[in-house]
Amino acid sequence: MNDRVREAIFRQVEREPFAVKFRMKLVDLEEGSSKVEMLFTPDMENLFGKAHGGALFALIDEAFETAANSHGTMAVALNMNISYVASPSPGTTLTAEAKEINKTNRTALYEIKVMETKSRLIASCHALVYRMDKALPFLDQA
Repeated sequence: MNDRVREAIFRQVEREPFAVKFRMKLVDLEEGSSKVEMLFTPDMENLFGKAHGGALFALIDEAFETAANSHGTMAVALNMNISYVASPSPGTTLTAEAKEINKTNRTALYEIKVMETKSRLIASCHALVYRMDKALPFLDQA
């Protein structure tokens, strides 16, 4: 993977207001794949005291976003299909791992899994991006 692209994406995630709000951390990035962590906190619970689907979606989307843009060109979401399997335990670290399954000049398909402490599946997702023919706009920012 291009080091310039890797460094730019890591830097951008650290600055991204939404990722900061949810305390998400990009922990690994390779071409076509990424891993993002987030601590499940009480402010992410729904009215039943379980993980809000939106919080899990946010984590999935961050892993998807970083993996899809790891090629150095802009990619935007077209479709995401998520299955919520279980609710995580309070206070656990959740890890979303996105892997590219197929890539063409215009689209790419990703599989994203959210795990609790590396052994328990929380959610699974298939997601499709439209690949634009534009360099990432933040590549030359320091």
